[in-house]
Amino acid sequence: MDKKYLDVCLTPALIHLYNVEKYVVVIIDIFRATSSICYGMDNGAEAIIPVAEVEECVAYKESHPDYLVAAERNGEVVKGFDFGNSPFSYTREKVAGKTIVLTTTNGTQALHLSRNAKQVFIGSFLNLTALCDKLRTLNDNILLVCAGWKYNFNLEDTLFAGAVADQLKNDGYILDDPALGALDLYQCGKEDIRAYLKKTSHSERLKQLGIEDDIAFCLNVDITTAIPVLQGERLVKLDLSFQA
Repeated sequence: MDKKYLDVCLTPALIHLYNVEKYVVVIIDIFRATSSICYGMDNGAEAIIPVAEVEECVAYKESHPDYLVAAERNGEVVKGFDFGNSPFSYTREKVAGKTIVLTTTNGTQALHLSRNAKQVFIGSFLNLTALCDKLRTLNDNILLVCAGWKYNFNLEDTLFAGAVADQLKNDGYILDDPALGALDLYQCGKEDIRAYLKKTSHSERLKQLGIEDDIAFCLNVDITTAIPVLQGERLVKLDLSFQA
């Protein structure tokens, strides 16, 4: 292709402005869905099935009793489910070899709206460099979809989009204005990401729930090379032995 674009959708409320069929999409929900998904894949989860609604989780459990079901709303585990959205729930002991059905307030909603993309990857600080290395090999348009908070802009997802833009900015991509803005934010915060993101509203929500450790964990950089990719209805770990 003559030109390739790196665009950022700052919130799922704006995704209708993009023709997702023309992009490879990366879903970003740093606190905490995409971080937990990456960690779960790194710890051997066989598949994670993202769904938009709690009722869909229940239906899966009824037809597949061996599946784990995970549901989070407003930062808390939905009553009656195996676990929620904390990365510490996705340990090898809990998820290795398992299929998990997951619904969250923000991340799974963004993914649902992006299903028609050429490919859908899951991004987090945990797999930042591995993800960017993979995106380079595709030589295609990229859309970074920030999950935000209940369809509003948030800082942490946009900062991560800026981190991706920073790694890819010299690879021939044309950045749109949101990507340039995200890149500028990343330049402001990159020296101490944890300190920079302490002021975010979602950090405050999670702190009020007593789960500051989740925030710190989600800001670990490059602790895994696992890249979750959507295949049909399931997120599975990308086989990096085959490059597109």
